[in-house]
Parts: sequence; structure tokens; C-alpha cells
Amino acid sequence: MSTYVAFLRGMNLGKRRIKNPELVACFEAIGFTGAVAFQASGNVIFDGGDDDARALQGRIEAGLEAQLGYAVPTRIRSAADVIAIAEARPFSPAELAETEGRVQVIVLDAAPDAATRAAIIAEQPAEDRLAFEGRQIYWLPRAGLSTSTLDQKALDRRLGITTVRTQRTFGRLAKKLA
Repeated sequence: MSTYVAFLRGMNLGKRRIKNPELVACFEAIGFTGAVAFQASGNVIFDGGDDDARALQGRIEAGLEAQLGYAVPTRIRSAADVIAIAEARPFSPAELAETEGRVQVIVLDAAPDAATRAAIIAEQPAEDRLAFEGRQIYWLPRAGLSTSTLDQKALDRRLGITTVRTQRTFGRLAKKLA
């Protein structure tokens, strides 16, 4: 069995509230075993069997929408992917020292092409840093998410629906997966 992590967008925001035991029950109803919700922000570790990530993503999105009554955009990463993201060092110590923000990971559905990457870099706020790696964008906001002017809606228009977690969250997940 392959272990995966589902990163669900928009969980526990506004009127959409779901407790971790309910979220685990949803994954079990979809047919997954070993489901464990991590934190209260839509991260679920589960056994994906022999299915590939694309098939798992579609199955989870369809299953959650049927159970919850609303769309839940989902991005899937394997245990190995999560560990690699946690260990990545896309920014130099000097860049990290210049900021008050934490490294964020923008989780994408697919790796952007060169033209899309160039357009995003051209539009990024001067005070923030972005680093592309595969299906992730590492984002280092100068002061924090609430003060950054990075247009996340514009990113979604260019890249499809994304979801964001701190790299620290990936680190904590990696410890659970090791």
C-alpha cells in the first residue's frame, strides 16, 4: 500500500466546518483505509493502494462533494513527496534572515510551464520571493501572509486551484510519515 497525503482546500473556513473524526469518516466512506486527519486544516494521511495520485484526487473530490454537498479541491502528494518538500531549502539563509515570514508551500495540480512561471515571477511583489519546483511553489513573504500583496486569486487563474500550507506543516507531516 502506498501512503499519500490529501491537501484539501477551503476546509474549516466560514460556514464550512468539519471535525477531524468526520473527515476521517468521509475518507473511510470513500473506501480508504488508514485515514488520519492532521491538524484541523484539511490534511489527511491515507493508504492509497495501487492507484496513482491523479485517480486518487478525482475519487476524493467526487466522494467529498457527494458527502458534504460542496466541492473540495484536493491536491495529493505521496509520502516521499511530502518528505522532499519538508527537506527542500529553496531560499538562502540570507533571504530567510531578511524576512519575518515563514516559508509557504503553494501546492499545485501540475507543474507550470516556462511561460507561466515567467508571468508569475513578473507579477510577484518585490518584497516576496518565489521558487518553483515541480508541482510546488515555495513562497517567502517578507512579513507574513496577511501583509503580502501576492495575488493568490491571480495565481489560481493561471495555475488552476491551489492550496497553501507552511513548510513547517510539511515538516510535521514528514515526521509522522517517517
